[in-house]
Amino acid sequence: MIDYKMETALDALKTAIISDYTSSYSVYSWQDSSGTPRTEIQARMLDQFINGIRFDEGSKYVKVVTGGSVWGFIVKGKDAKFQPGDILKAASWATPARNKARGNVLNGDFSWVKWTGPAYLI
Repeated sequence: MIDYKMETALDALKTAIISDYTSSYSVYSWQDSSGTPRTEIQARMLDQFINGIRFDEGSKYVKVVTGGSVWGFIVKGKDAKFQPGDILKAASWATPARNKARGNVLNGDFSWVKWTGPAYLI
């Protein structure tokens, strides 16, 4: 069961994902000066993206899904290698990449958050 602190952190993660997505709108001039999408199609795309973000709770991880794709995984509790709240890139639909955490939602490290998923290691 997700506790209040994790739920609040997941809400902040969702906000960070949406923020990165909407900033890509402005890069391509899809928004007017007020931040509103320029066309009805763009508004619908934005709405579908926002409403398509969901959190599927498993026994060890919370899977973050955007539309029909796995965005990444969040470590729920005790783990030999990771801290609760660590952001992991997806290796597949059901498995996280366990090489390195890309931030931690509980301490507010969203520097690795992109709308397409956690950033690659450099």
